Amino acid sequence: MALILDGEGTTVSTSAPTDGGDLIKEGTTETFMTDVIEASKSVPVVVDFWAPWCEPCKTLGPMLEKLVRQMNGAVRMVKINVDENQQLAAQLRVQSVPTVYGFKQGQPIDAFAGALPESQLKQFLSGLTGGASNPIDAALEEAKQILDGGDFEGALVAYRQILEHDQGNAKAIGGYLRALIANGQNGEAAQIIAQLPEDYLKDPDIAAAKMKLELSQETAGPVAELRTKVDADPNDHQARYDLANALYAADQVEAAVDELLELFWRDRTWSEDAARQRLLKIFEALGPGDPVAASGRRRLSSLVFA
Repeated sequence: MALILDGEGTTVSTSAPTDGGDLIKEGTTETFMTDVIEASKSVPVVVDFWAPWCEPCKTLGPMLEKLVRQMNGAVRMVKINVDENQQLAAQLRVQSVPTVYGFKQGQPIDAFAGALPESQLKQFLSGLTGGASNPIDAALEEAKQILDGGDFEGALVAYRQILEHDQGNAKAIGGYLRALIANGQNGEAAQIIAQLPEDYLKDPDIAAAKMKLELSQETAGPVAELRTKVDADPNDHQARYDLANALYAADQVEAAVDELLELFWRDRTWSEDAARQRLLKIFEALGPGDPVAASGRRRLSSLVFA
């Protein structure tokens, strides 16, 4: 499935490419010496022992392939079907699948059995490559810094470049959506979200962007005008609520949180608990680990239990 990201024709695929080139191979007993032992003398090689009937293999294998591609040549991968290569599996004492070996300089230096989460797979690959960093992770951090710095056009370019190399990267899709919304391109963001499969919408970064889009569409006037109304009557709760929405739409998130906390302090029951409910939506939209959300949650809890 391919999704059109913007008018330039950039697309994102929600299924990983199957062609790994020289980085990922199907191996056999006959090719093991060349593909693994000899090859690992130049670059580390991950060997994935799997079977067609193995359900965990269907998750682990594609995830490993994705991470190997992201390592940009720092590691290679060979996939061995144990049903077709039983003697080789026995020689390496493979007792269950999936089992993964890491070879370096012609020798196995690490291994694990069973499916692991992505974070632990990254640690495994990092140990195998001597701490080589994942360039996609580095690019994602750089793109986030660009977005947080307010350069929305630059962030769009940065996330687009990541998606050209890793088309199904949910974190990059979420970042691209946030950059679109911050740049006022809500229509384009809504179009992409509408095309995403259900499992992608459950991803924390994409779910956060979706919530941000919903909140950004609820504005009630320019910030300056609403600020004047609030200054004239600090107990005009509707004006303060509208001001918070306008601040959020203008990407002044911390200021929006401040206004909603002030409103909750003044009248926590106003409009059926609207201030607290909006705060919770904003915290969700900010996503996991955001410092503004963490601070806002602490401040809200202190007011709730005061």
